[in-house]
Amino acid sequence: MNEIRNATAPSLLLPRRHFLWTAAGGLGGLAFSWILKQEAQAATAGPETPRSLRPPPFLPRAKRVVQVFCAGGVSHLDTFDYKPDLGRHHGRPLVNKGENKGFFGQPGNVMQSPFEFKRHGRSGRWVSSLLPHLAQCVDDAAFIYSMVAKSNNHTPATFQMNSGFTLNGFPCMGSWMSYGLGTENEDLPTFVVLPDPRGMPAGGTINWTSGFLPANHQGVAFRTQSPEPIPDLKTPAALRSSERDAGLRLLAGMNNRFAQENPGESAFLARVRSYELAARMQLSVPEALDVSGESESTKRAYGADLESTRGFGRNCLLARRLLERGVRFVQILNGGSFGSPRINWDGHENLKENHEAQAATMDQPVAALLQDLKQRGLLEDTLFIWNTEFGRSPATQGVGAPGRDHHPDGFTCFLAGAGLKQGFEYGATDEVGYFSVKNPVTIHDLHATILHLLGIDHEKLTFYHNGINRRLTDVHGKVISDLLA
Repeated sequence: MNEIRNATAPSLLLPRRHFLWTAAGGLGGLAFSWILKQEAQAATAGPETPRSLRPPPFLPRAKRVVQVFCAGGVSHLDTFDYKPDLGRHHGRPLVNKGENKGFFGQPGNVMQSPFEFKRHGRSGRWVSSLLPHLAQCVDDAAFIYSMVAKSNNHTPATFQMNSGFTLNGFPCMGSWMSYGLGTENEDLPTFVVLPDPRGMPAGGTINWTSGFLPANHQGVAFRTQSPEPIPDLKTPAALRSSERDAGLRLLAGMNNRFAQENPGESAFLARVRSYELAARMQLSVPEALDVSGESESTKRAYGADLESTRGFGRNCLLARRLLERGVRFVQILNGGSFGSPRINWDGHENLKENHEAQAATMDQPVAALLQDLKQRGLLEDTLFIWNTEFGRSPATQGVGAPGRDHHPDGFTCFLAGAGLKQGFEYGATDEVGYFSVKNPVTIHDLHATILHLLGIDHEKLTFYHNGINRRLTDVHGKVISDLLA
């Protein structure tokens, strides 16, 4: 069949190709009718929608979250966890540590850090010369030196840091927050992901999946390498308005009938909601992403004038603008999974060269974001998270090699902002940074603490799926009360 006759306009014939194109956007007609209905009922109390603002169970310290995730495994030993004993044992075999936890199983000799460490701030936190800008922010942060992950493989370890599980398909942290708290802005997504302009992380889009939660809690990833961050918000100029209107009328009628005949079809309703949001985003997104009104000094602070920081720095600036406009959770990714030379923190071959290249993209913009949030008063009710999937080994990967292998048994992350102690340290690794020996912190513990700061009991935020009340922390996790102010 080459032509489809519009049942509501018998005299109008649509070419098949045009009909198929408009079918993809047909839900838009239904979405717009839902918007008009919602606005007409705004003054009355109606049923709760999946994106409705929901008050937290108890008084929250934070209203929103920004997470900087450094993909590839940042070496704690070369950034924040100073170990003088590495210098004393440099070049010797690593002994008395049991099973090698490296991914490639090629234990070499102990390697001292190629970077100089100094104390910074009133708190005297150790930071290496690799991160001079973040070194100026230590008095605002609470450092966890004793993180422990389950996997030494990038993809499952990244999944665990994002969802609490090493297997894929479980809802990520941002989706759980969207599900538990709803949105403060109906014109923007509740959960936004800003991938590194250079590439995607290990596991790709699964890292911001809503899993078995309703689909409207999925993270919305912006195309940060493109001048059009969200595709298909604009109607193509080549499409005549009469053709689009005809297709929308036909599809809106079909979709209305389907919705009435299948009131329990949650996937369909979630898609309608997504088109409703897309309609609103046609106006809200261009304004939120337009940084032309930002001062030149602000742009320079984020590194807009430097090639190394321009792309990631723009993401950090966009994150602040999105948080200001009510986005609940913004995840900023530093590093992708593919590229040669590597475009992430996976320092197998030469740790010094790798970490210097990655730090040049990350250090200044992240420090600028933290300071910008603080100066604007946003840090008072924003939770700032900096983390990675695991650390790196005290020994080289292979004898004589200048790189470090993966290491899940001890690494560092830091938090800042609402409800947290400042300039604080928690936990510790052993003398060479191999094992977490003081107050080990699991990823479930970290997630429980994050939810607590948002006013949520991690044991009560559940979703019934396949006979089990699932939760972000599985059946584990405890709030790290010592971090709380």
